[in-house]
Amino acid sequence: MINLPDHASVVIVGAGPSGLMMAALLLRQGIQPVIIDSKKELTKQSRALAVHARSLEILRQLGLSDQFLKEGTRVSGFDFYFLNDEQPARLIIDGSDKTPFPFVLTLEQSKTEKNLLEYLTAHACPVYWDSSLVRVEQSDEGVVLEVRQGKLSKRVGCDWLIGADGASSAVRKALKINFSGGSYIHRFYLADLNLTMPYPDTQIRIISKNEGFNALFPISNNLVRCIGIVPAALKYRTDLRFDDLKPYITFTLGVPLQVESCNWFSVYSLHHRMADRFRSRRVFLIGDAAHVHSPVGGQGMNTGFQDAYNLAWKLAGVVNNEYDKGILDSYSLERMPVARGLLKTTDRLFSVIVTDNFLIKRIRKWVVPILLQRMAGMRDFKGELFKRISQIGISYRKSSLSVHHSASIAIKAGDRLPFMRVYDEKLKVDTDLHQWCSKGGFTLLVLGELSPMTVSGLAKWIKSTYPFALNFFYMPPSDRNKAIFEAFELNSDKAKRAVVIRPDLHIGYINDIVDAELIDGYLKQVIGWRKA
Repeated sequence: MINLPDHASVVIVGAGPSGLMMAALLLRQGIQPVIIDSKKELTKQSRALAVHARSLEILRQLGLSDQFLKEGTRVSGFDFYFLNDEQPARLIIDGSDKTPFPFVLTLEQSKTEKNLLEYLTAHACPVYWDSSLVRVEQSDEGVVLEVRQGKLSKRVGCDWLIGADGASSAVRKALKINFSGGSYIHRFYLADLNLTMPYPDTQIRIISKNEGFNALFPISNNLVRCIGIVPAALKYRTDLRFDDLKPYITFTLGVPLQVESCNWFSVYSLHHRMADRFRSRRVFLIGDAAHVHSPVGGQGMNTGFQDAYNLAWKLAGVVNNEYDKGILDSYSLERMPVARGLLKTTDRLFSVIVTDNFLIKRIRKWVVPILLQRMAGMRDFKGELFKRISQIGISYRKSSLSVHHSASIAIKAGDRLPFMRVYDEKLKVDTDLHQWCSKGGFTLLVLGELSPMTVSGLAKWIKSTYPFALNFFYMPPSDRNKAIFEAFELNSDKAKRAVVIRPDLHIGYINDIVDAELIDGYLKQVIGWRKA
């Protein structure tokens, strides 16, 4: 007998980063999912390395960011090498004042998964290993899975199914969802190397020359990730080892590697693909099951985290009978354009880096270094680059869940709530907007001067209509919070803003009129709130 429940409200297929994150976020919303994976245990290889600011913001809400920071390495930017005898073009990413995490954190995927699994274990949510998905049957009422462990199989029912089982997703294949895209013509190598001396700085080194491509990522003191294109002379070798590539990397590309040992080596092909649909009735795809990217910017795992962040609160609300099922349509409508845009951007950048086209190689060799040197000193460019890499710049302004009835232009409904320091006038403590919204559920933030009677009326209305589901913060004008009023463009003493923040820290609603009836209309008619 397979030790699996007969029925669950949510089943997640895949215990990689996206699946584990999805489970953790559902637990935070009070949903106990069932997780199955065909593997026998957690990933032991380092695999995905980059953990970006937006992902660390999620982990902060889960209480895990300190553990990640303790184990990871903070990367401050990139060094680009285009000629053998030149100094690198150094590009520093600048996330200061935009997030609590103004850097890229490198941490092995094995450690990311371990930390997430420990969180699940602490909340009594097990992973059923060695459990392969064989068949998926769904109707308007639910989903039935056939799961196999060894020679035994069992039918498991669920209300909702999440496919987080990677690029070769059994869930996606069972639903016959097309995975459109292609593969890069080159073969690539990856090696995690122990060096005889510590890596000299906190920069990612990218070497793109006529002779080939290579990149070095600092992981910890003496440990680095080395990736690149397998040279033409070795392209068809089936028994390739790192020792075969070391002379090419060291002498041809000019990368001084003093290697003590190689922890992990792999040769593989890279793909850029996206599912034609992220949802099929009661089944959702997240992470690599929905989209796979080139390695430019380390976007893959982080995009999977954002998929989970977007979907978890909506699905939990439906499972808890708080929201109408229609809110689930917004998952694909919000996340598919993001995935499509990332695929286009990362594909173009990666193609420029690894292309064999003569003209592009000449531009890359002579023009790009000059442009990078000029842009490196531009603060606006560095800030914009950080927003794109870190994913804090992603917005859902065109979403049906975003309602903007405000004169504000810089910050609009659909945007991520900006990270800004706050002085809590009530508690007399320093905090920040993200911390205010860390309790889960929606948050109503009212900015501007209100009468004590109005504030009391709003608080009583929330307590009676949305108890434990809508957090409320009132911020009157003050010198210590002046920057927040400026950011939301409150330029007069009489100006006000009613801001509703979603559980994923995106702004759902902004109105220049603070009115309980209008806020109630947004929550019931747009979000589809049913319980209130």
